[in-house]
Amino acid sequence: MIEITGPGTNLEEAVKQFRAARFPLAFTGAGISVPSGIPDFRSEKGLWTKYNPEMYATLDAFLEDPKKVWDIYRDRGRMLLDKKPNKAHLALAEMEKAGLLKAVITQNIDRLHQLAGSSMILEIHGNFGRLQCLECGNKMPVSEKLLETRPFPVCELCGSPLKPDIVLFGEGVRQMEAIQTLIVSCDLLLVIGTSANVYPAAALPTQVRENGGLLYEFNLEPVLQNADYCFSGSAVKSLPLLMQGLKNSVL
Repeated sequence: MIEITGPGTNLEEAVKQFRAARFPLAFTGAGISVPSGIPDFRSEKGLWTKYNPEMYATLDAFLEDPKKVWDIYRDRGRMLLDKKPNKAHLALAEMEKAGLLKAVITQNIDRLHQLAGSSMILEIHGNFGRLQCLECGNKMPVSEKLLETRPFPVCELCGSPLKPDIVLFGEGVRQMEAIQTLIVSCDLLLVIGTSANVYPAAALPTQVRENGGLLYEFNLEPVLQNADYCFSGSAVKSLPLLMQGLKNSVL
């Protein structure tokens, strides 16, 4: 069951205000992909229960011993390779195609937004679908064959160890300049599957609010203190519900 709480509790009114927005954006975190079978890294079944992130998920660890760090990459890669987008990802892609959503800003590395059909995606933490060479900058698509290459895959151009094109601890986040350019224009932000407490991404809802924009939260339980609409429950139900309301509003 989807419950709408907060200052605004009426789906019809939420749809009306969404329709009036000039520059709506979506901001997604791990929670949107959990229904696709990808556990949050910090959950009880997440990777951090098996691997200490301070030992395996830092840039220094990769540079010192890529063979060891590739143990966690293989586990992560095997988990991600066969995963499919769910109804929440598909609803966002449908919103974009209908001209109702300008872009998706995501903390996720699972490339499910791309597979769902979204085209304007800004990835704060990179994308596990690519491998990168830190020496020459070469990038190539990840594959099961490369994931299983021992002791680790190497760059076809210079022979250096490849790493997934994702942000490790000790590296700067990606695309924040482009994200900030969008956020200053955002007058409605969908906050989906994230507690929004890891910076710098956590500042995005606050920035939208301070600029006078609306916040629509989609989490199992309300997390934001100042959301205008809180769609409590699974995003695979609540986002399609909103999208259906948007469709009906033009009939």
